[in-house]
Amino acid sequence: MIVVDSNIVAYLYLPGDHTAKVESLLQRDADWAAPLLWRSEFRNILAGYMRRNTLTFQAALNLQSEAESLLAGAEYEVDSRQVLELVRDSNCSAYDCEFIALAMTLGVKLATMDGKLLKAFPKYVVDLATTTT
Repeated sequence: MIVVDSNIVAYLYLPGDHTAKVESLLQRDADWAAPLLWRSEFRNILAGYMRRNTLTFQAALNLQSEAESLLAGAEYEVDSRQVLELVRDSNCSAYDCEFIALAMTLGVKLATMDGKLLKAFPKYVVDLATTTT
């Protein structure tokens, strides 16, 4: 099992420079988990694509549904105290700390390319940028 942040999910469903690495990650470990927050963040990413007219409403809806199916049964609430402690001890947002908190709680790594998270919590993250495809 691995915790994935919202950008990792986006790289899987919105083809780009990092898609191959994310697909490789999925092949190596298909047991993905995320805090419930991922849904809102992913919807916000899709909203940006819709506003730039690079994704239709129906396509965005389909991608959201596919992503929700991928993470079905693997979405978790996180402990607010733990998140706020992580915020207190780092320069990361509460949003980002939710992903770290979940990884810590589950005893697994977080797959990310977020520089702040990589620097603040190296023990709990896997840098997708440095993994091989």
